Amino acid sequence: MSIIKPSNFLSSSISTISGVVSNLNNELLEYVNPEKPTHDHSSQYYKRFFISKFNLGNAAVEAKFSAPMRIADGDQMTVSGYLKGDSFQVLAYNNQTQQVISNENWVVLSLGAVFFLAVAIGLLNSELVAEGALIPKLFLFGFTLVALYMGYRALLIREAIKLLSS
Repeated sequence: MSIIKPSNFLSSSISTISGVVSNLNNELLEYVNPEKPTHDHSSQYYKRFFISKFNLGNAAVEAKFSAPMRIADGDQMTVSGYLKGDSFQVLAYNNQTQQVISNENWVVLSLGAVFFLAVAIGLLNSELVAEGALIPKLFLFGFTLVALYMGYRALLIREAIKLLSS
């Protein structure tokens, strides 16, 4: 195992770890839409997260992606992410054995951030906010927070990709 290229980005330390995968455990986390009709068993009503927990050398690693990771025990990998608690959270990975490079889609997160920011700006210019109504101010605050989080997450993923490619 080797930890290389740390990068401090907005007070979050992004780094890469390389090593051989061991103790691989793949899980599937599903959320069901509560508004889904009970007789409909279509997969579009489920939100799936694929969670892979494994050791990379001596480090405990956890990866949550919207698609399953292409990974197996014994694969040589380099992952990029940050330390959270006792495990390393993966934002992007490079599986040298299977020749796969993958990450979450930072472009979609950026577009989502722009959308939520546009809604917040639209609320800011509304008459209800100008009059001092509480509910529109709460929505303005909420949409702004969501936009900032999505933008921050997109920038973190972009930084992780840059560390993997260099």
